[in-house]
Amino acid sequence: MKEITLNNGEKMPQLGFGVYQIPNEETAKSVYEAIKVGYRLIDTAISYHNETETGQGIKRAIDDGIVTRKELFITTKLFVNNVFNEQTAAQAIEGSLDRLGLDYIDLFLLHQPYGDIYGAYRALGKAQHNGKIKSIGVSNFDSGKLIEFAQMNDVGLPQINQIEINPWHQRVEDLDWNHKYNIQPEAWAPFAEGRNNLFTDPILSNIGAKYGKSVGQVVLRWLIQRDVVVLAKSTNPNRMLENFNIFDFELSDEDMQTIHSLDQKASAFFDHKDPKMVEWFMGRIIKDKPDMKRG
Repeated sequence: MKEITLNNGEKMPQLGFGVYQIPNEETAKSVYEAIKVGYRLIDTAISYHNETETGQGIKRAIDDGIVTRKELFITTKLFVNNVFNEQTAAQAIEGSLDRLGLDYIDLFLLHQPYGDIYGAYRALGKAQHNGKIKSIGVSNFDSGKLIEFAQMNDVGLPQINQIEINPWHQRVEDLDWNHKYNIQPEAWAPFAEGRNNLFTDPILSNIGAKYGKSVGQVVLRWLIQRDVVVLAKSTNPNRMLENFNIFDFELSDEDMQTIHSLDQKASAFFDHKDPKMVEWFMGRIIKDKPDMKRG
């Protein structure tokens, strides 16, 4: 497994396993199986409502001697209803530690660019100073917001910016800005959830055939070679293994450029600056605010 050194000196696996949209009843087993395959980066979030089950899968893997806690890199995130102010963020951090059953979390992110992100980031910084979090960062921050945030907060540079990156939305300029500020980009939805028939795309399929690899493996390898940390998700152990086996080949410069030609320069999902989406996220605050004690 290739590792990336973050701007605070911590090392992070470049390929990880995400649990977004995995049903609660399948999460613990999926996390356990992913760790068995070899994944060491596990990514969850308060808003996924499966931190508890993620922690159960981690505990089982540790108890069975498959891995030690120090070998794992666990990520979770504060949602919009956790960033009203520094105090609510601090309470949410403690809640995540409790649900995950961990003494510390390797990476804690601000999940969305909304709310009192500066107060919430101060809470992350204090938890980092106290050893409850190793690294801190942001998610879904466009380049302009990231530059503002990097220069205006009083905690320090984020270690990570987790954003949508896939063949349809390659974020070339955004990656340049992230790297300029020494903030590591991390990709969510590398397969765009199969949108635009990604898994049967003839260009990606032809590239995969050259190496004896699947389209999914080609996409993951393409991101690895762009120095992006990437998350893959599956509940099928065979597919988990397939996604993991991307370190035994390298895409040629020509193939990298061919994939570059697929860039549509638009999200496969939605724009975080779209007023309709901002309104939707604000609606989630009302729905999720009453009780966030369970993951």
